[in-house]
Amino acid sequence: MRQASVGFQCPDCVSQGAKQTRSGRSPYGGARVANPALTSMVLVGINAAVWVAVVATGWRKSPLVDWLSLHALGLCNTADGTGWFPGVTDKAACEAIPANFYPGVADGAWWQLITSTFLQVDVWHIGFNMVALWILGPQLELAIGRARFLALYLISGLAGSACVYWLAGEQTSTLGASGSVYGLMAALLIVAFKVGGQVQTILIWIGINVAFTLVGGFSWQGHLGGFAGGAAIMAVLVYAPRARRTPVQVTGIVLITLVVLAAIVARTAVLT
Repeated sequence: MRQASVGFQCPDCVSQGAKQTRSGRSPYGGARVANPALTSMVLVGINAAVWVAVVATGWRKSPLVDWLSLHALGLCNTADGTGWFPGVTDKAACEAIPANFYPGVADGAWWQLITSTFLQVDVWHIGFNMVALWILGPQLELAIGRARFLALYLISGLAGSACVYWLAGEQTSTLGASGSVYGLMAALLIVAFKVGGQVQTILIWIGINVAFTLVGGFSWQGHLGGFAGGAAIMAVLVYAPRARRTPVQVTGIVLITLVVLAAIVARTAVLT
């Protein structure tokens, strides 16, 4: 026993208590951060930078839209960007017209699976997505930590792209951060279920967004994939057993990512 400011302390007890105290950790294992909005700010900045680049290079007619958006097969567009040749998916045939050819994911443009999730053209599109990210992001980063939040955001977007790759038209260009945002919505819903919170408001908000998706003709494929990916990742994060939390979380995220990548590879095999 050692004398303390109040009474005496057992050295072994103090040592064991220190081992069991996980100071500086978020509720679900991530390191606490001083500014839980930082990652969301960076993501908003990246989306804004891409939008500015698109506007500066022709806006809706910018070649960046065709290079960065997600389309399964190649696109053959006129040089001035005012028209395209549907059904022409071969580079040689497109250049013989002559016209500009933009490869699709099946042609090897793998970057489109990620770049499309940072690409917006219309002001209202980037505005809505960034406001939603700004609202949801800091709350989730505070709950799961920065690294886990970034994995949630990126893999949700990738899952949305995989769903688009399988279910959307082969020459349909899809773009926007909505898949990642829907993943964040799903993640917030999972947390609310886990802590026994009020889920009605979240469900109403999700329902309104689903209605907008269906009525407005937006990419339901990307929204569905992003939502499913976000729900799966967040379920792994919040329901991992405390004793083996980090290994279980890492293993779960890796497995989900591998499933998404396998779906992408399988779709490519079908198209080629």
